[in-house]
Formats: sequence, C-alpha cells, structure tokens
Amino acid sequence: MSASTPALRPLIRSVALPSEHGGWGFLIEPILLGLFVAASPMGILLALSALGVFLIHQPLKITLKDRLKGRRPLPPRTAWAQRFTVAYALLALLPFIIILINAPPAFLLPIGLALPFAAVQLIYDARNQSRRLIPEVCGALALAVIAPTIAILAAWDHPSAAVLWLILAARVIPSILYIRARLLLEHGKPVSPYPAWIAHILALIILLPLTIAAQPAPAFTLVAFFILLVRALVGLSPWRTPRPAKIIGFTELALGILTVIFVALSYTL
Repeated sequence: MSASTPALRPLIRSVALPSEHGGWGFLIEPILLGLFVAASPMGILLALSALGVFLIHQPLKITLKDRLKGRRPLPPRTAWAQRFTVAYALLALLPFIIILINAPPAFLLPIGLALPFAAVQLIYDARNQSRRLIPEVCGALALAVIAPTIAILAAWDHPSAAVLWLILAARVIPSILYIRARLLLEHGKPVSPYPAWIAHILALIILLPLTIAAQPAPAFTLVAFFILLVRALVGLSPWRTPRPAKIIGFTELALGILTVIFVALSYTL
C-alpha cells in the first residue's frame, strides 16, 4: 500500500504534522521577523533547522510512547513516525552543523537561554499536560529565540538582538492568554477577561520606551500592539462576534504576521 493511498493519508498527516496547529504561528513569527530585519545565508539555514526541530516533536513523541510500551510488532503509525523522525532530524541537524562550522559561537547564547523553556515544555508534554498555560508559554518563548539568533548570525550585537525576543515575548504571552479565554467564552464557559487585558496593556507599557530607544520608526510597532489590545478588548467583551475555533486561530495567525511586518517596518524604514 503506497503513501498516496487515501486510507493512509490521514494516518501520515497525524504523524507528520503537529497536532497543536496553533504552534505554527509561534514558529513562523520569529522566523519571519528575523529574516525581515537581518536576513543572511546563515539565518536561512537556522530557519530550516528550527523547522526541523519544530516538526520532529510529533513523530518523536509517537515513537517514544510506543517504544516505551514495548509494542511488538510496531503499528503502521509508529513505523511512519520513525521515518519522519529521521527525516526531520536530518532537516534540523544538517543546517545546524553547517552553521557551527561557519559562524562564530556567539549565536549559541540565545539558544542556550531557550533550553530551560524548552525543557519545561517537554516535561509537561511527557505528562500529557502540554495544553496547560505554563508549557504553552514556555514553548512559545523558546521558539521566539529564533529571531535574535538569526540577528546575531547577521552580526547584530546581543543587546540589540535581545530586543527582538522581548518584542516577541510581549506578543505571544498576551496572545496565549487571549486565545485561551476566547475559546472558553465560545464554549459558553465563564472566564475573566482581565488577565488577557492586563497582559496586553503591560506589553504596550513595556514596549513604549524599549522601541523608542531601539527602533528608527517605533510607531509601527506600537500601532501593531495597539491593534492587538483592541482585538483583546473587543474579542473578550459581550459585544464580540461568536467565531469557530478555526477562524479564531487563523485570525490570530494573520494578526501575528501583521505584527511582524509592522515591527520589521519599524527597523527598516
């Protein structure tokens, strides 16, 4: 039976692609931001490596669970998971090895700082608790390190690159709080909007002096975060328009990309 057999396609899709589709935004945003403001050949290789690391999570998790359970023979789903694990491992390792050979070791610092966040996410994931708030935030913060790492590979200094991480942190933490609250409201469950609202306001307060000091045209970044604040105020109010979870997710992805474009304009104009 070939991989193109219709009956196999859902199985392969469940193995090859992450089950948490919301994570795509947390991967795409730092990659785009890093490449928009500090594109370089090494940065492109890092983006490919980060994609491999992101994709390997799903098939590796399936492989390890079935291996630990001692299943013999391995089910077809696990066999496919092993193949994708190897393929994604190569996608992650080969570009990273090229970077290690050709780039100064300064780019390793933000990656090292991201490891504790990634470790927290993995610990929760091993307990089947990956949808809790803490692992979601930690996973997003770990992925946000991609942007400053790309910048360092383009010869940015560490403090300037760190600003990119802080901007992304100010974007993803309020976003996670908003999405979690919005989905509860759409399911008719009681939830307080204030944590998400306060997080968006604090993000603007923190970014105001930071962007003015770091960016040639900070107004674009501040406008983007003001749009996110308005989205949260309306989306968690009684006047919101009910939306399916998929539409909420796609809207958030679009807002995230718009925010990245505005931040990039702040640096490049």
